[in-house]
Amino acid sequence: TRELGNPTPWSGSVGQKSLNMYSWQEIQKHNQKADQWLVINRKVYDVTGWANKHPGGSRVLNHYAGEDATDVFRAMHLDLDIVKLYLKPLLIGELAPEEPSQERNKSLVEDFRELRRTLEAMNMFKANPTFFFLHFIQVLILETLAWLIVWHFGSGWPVTIFISCLLTISQGQSSYLQHDLGHLSIFTKSKWNHLMQKLMMSHCKGLSTSWWNHRHFQHHVKTNIHPKDPDIDMGALFLLGELQPVKVCLGLLREMKLCPGHLTVNHFSLQDIAWVSSFYIRHFITFGPFYGIFGTILLIYLVKFLESPWVTYVTQMSHVPMRMSKEENRDWLSAQVLTTCNVEQSIFNDWFTGHLNFQIEHHLFPTMPRHNYHKVAPLVRSLCAKHGLQYVNKPMLEAFGDIVR
Repeated sequence: TRELGNPTPWSGSVGQKSLNMYSWQEIQKHNQKADQWLVINRKVYDVTGWANKHPGGSRVLNHYAGEDATDVFRAMHLDLDIVKLYLKPLLIGELAPEEPSQERNKSLVEDFRELRRTLEAMNMFKANPTFFFLHFIQVLILETLAWLIVWHFGSGWPVTIFISCLLTISQGQSSYLQHDLGHLSIFTKSKWNHLMQKLMMSHCKGLSTSWWNHRHFQHHVKTNIHPKDPDIDMGALFLLGELQPVKVCLGLLREMKLCPGHLTVNHFSLQDIAWVSSFYIRHFITFGPFYGIFGTILLIYLVKFLESPWVTYVTQMSHVPMRMSKEENRDWLSAQVLTTCNVEQSIFNDWFTGHLNFQIEHHLFPTMPRHNYHKVAPLVRSLCAKHGLQYVNKPMLEAFGDIVR
């Protein structure tokens, strides 16, 4: 018998090049930034040289280096045929026949994959264009109405406060739409999702899509895993879970920044700058004649000040109260359900949260259009019950309260 960890040539079918076979012991050694291997459908890929070209950011790949990325790969990508073209030259081998595809929870993993196949057959990943068009029109109406009110009634304080509320709602709903687009869940072509995300995020909100994608995809693939999930890296003023306070006391978080994450732009390009600039240019053109330059800047940041707690509470209520830990290498279903909770459904809750009250379903199926979450939720709950996973669903006020407990 050959020793585990040593690659052994394997001859595939006629016409295929010889591949090496690897054990998990060997694969797990390649988990550094300068040496990254990962496994997808039992195939072993060396992504070291390609990581910086990855559209979702290099850290997403680094977070899965030395691990099985089969389910996260399927969850995060829209068109697998195109993505596989990029994977082909990175293939270096496959798992040895005696090596398990998953180290544990084999039946759970198989059931989850069967659920996904069922949902695909039910067209649950197909977007309803009318749904998203109406949400886009909502944003346009709110923005236009705010300008018309100032144009007609002037820029007094009562009017300013009122239009700030309208613009805050517009900003919040723009956040949810750009989130849909960032996850490729509206258009069938990735390029249209990316283009419209720039419109909603950069032009409508004045924020970088590159920055958001870089952070948000890390959050999805390693939810509540410290230090891989940037959403729980809050700085020493806000210590989350049982792990971070201890590490701060030990001096192991010296690199954590004490600035608000939504104002820190580390990943940008000239294209991002141009798109973000269009947000400010538009505001100076539309509101500058009424408020002047300084007044327009104050209006912009008043709206951002009002919007921030709304979107922050909505995005954090599903994760902050849940399990936080170091890397545990769990299967995809368990990793998401243990770190995520839902908020009860209602027409208001769906609108107010951008359907992120179904956060469990969103994390399991990020490319699924949000209008289908409520249809999928009973099936996910049933699967969790079958395998003894707690499916948490709570009232919104309770979820908000749990953030600060």
